[in-house]
Amino acid sequence: MVLEGNPEVGSPRTSDLLHSVSQGPCALSSPCEGAQPGEKPIKYGELIVLGCCETGGEETEAQRGEVTGPRAHSCYNGCLASGDKGHRRSRLALSRRPHANGVKPDVMHHISTPLVSKALSNRGQHSISFTLSRSHSVIVEYTHDSDTDMFQIGRSTENMIDFVVTDTSPGGSTTEGPSAQSTISRYACRILCDRRPPYTARVYAAGFDASSNIFLGERAAKWRTPDGLMDGLTTNGVLVMHPAGGFSEDSAPGAWREISVCGNVYTLRDSRSAQQRGKLVENETNVLQDGSLIDLCGATLLWRTPAGLLRAPTLKQLEAQRQEANAARPQCPVGLSTLAFPSPARGRTAPDKQQPWVYVRCGHVHGYHGWGCRRERGQQERECPLCRLVGPYVPLWLGQEAGLCLDPGPPSHAFAPCGHVCSEKTARYWAQTPLPHGTHAFHAACPFCGAWLTGEHGCVRLIFQGPLD
Repeated sequence: MVLEGNPEVGSPRTSDLLHSVSQGPCALSSPCEGAQPGEKPIKYGELIVLGCCETGGEETEAQRGEVTGPRAHSCYNGCLASGDKGHRRSRLALSRRPHANGVKPDVMHHISTPLVSKALSNRGQHSISFTLSRSHSVIVEYTHDSDTDMFQIGRSTENMIDFVVTDTSPGGSTTEGPSAQSTISRYACRILCDRRPPYTARVYAAGFDASSNIFLGERAAKWRTPDGLMDGLTTNGVLVMHPAGGFSEDSAPGAWREISVCGNVYTLRDSRSAQQRGKLVENETNVLQDGSLIDLCGATLLWRTPAGLLRAPTLKQLEAQRQEANAARPQCPVGLSTLAFPSPARGRTAPDKQQPWVYVRCGHVHGYHGWGCRRERGQQERECPLCRLVGPYVPLWLGQEAGLCLDPGPPSHAFAPCGHVCSEKTARYWAQTPLPHGTHAFHAACPFCGAWLTGEHGCVRLIFQGPLD
């Protein structure tokens, strides 16, 4: 229930709250709320940051960022512009906490004076403040919810943020440092997970700050719902895309939507920070499903469920595919040298002598050579000696983030123009998935490094030449 308080009288009245967090079925008894000693905590799912170049190597649970307690820093398991920082990772596993920390709406106050508004917002209780004018605010207080766990995501490094995310630029670089201009909110979004089966996860725009408050100022998009409640959008918005058919071999990209502070779904605004909201999409929800994308205006996160990750290839399978590809002894059709994909355990520094290179327009794989350059197009533009097509000539790198793969298929296709290699279905899915960029643009990008895809299809089938003997 929501109690709507009258600041003049001080006696609240009740009204129905239709936007409170829904509860899952009571399948667990109270003694089973936490994991037993020695047991792994129940995993709700994993968040994977798109556009981070891989360093390879198998991760331990600590490196994967298992979070059941207070905090984990933002992390990338990739090549940052400032170098590998060790404690940073590109994924975060959300697991059931020892004690529930979720919150749900409880009381709504109409405030007519700024002083009362400030007093209410500084009581240490979770609340959302909607500033309608200089003399009028609506504050919705939240109360503890013993049936949900809350995880917060944003740019802030404060303790209440579980996953610190920085801007990811095309090519896998990140904007770091005090002078970097970031479009990601300090408290970008929050995810609430049911502690009981089926462990449903829901995403909401905005996160609570150090004072346990969310503030929507006068310029923020906000409105009163037909039920008499308040809702709003953050400055740059939180966008979500649910794939059609789940995240599998038959997946297709869905439509991008915007999620409100209360978890409602709307069509996109005319521009990212426009004050006019989109239309309410009544038949869609903020429930995350396997393969859902969450865009924070500077970084995009992929949500994988435990069941979905079981269908994804493992790092051992990816390594077996690398060894199998090298065992076929592919050769450069011109230099006749044997090609081999380097081991990811060695890290990614620079291509070695046996590194496969590809002409991304035609897919012919060669060893590195220095001929065929077109001066008028730069060093990256080469003419393929087999088919004479002119285009980028780049080294091939096996994609090492297994969670981005739709299937365990063989590494047969490469993204253009970056050269990251994965299965055909994985390549085609990401090549037709537009990712938000800037205020209103969308571009398909390589999920491994973030490079914008080019060419007619965004990816190319690799053509290897086998050994002559």
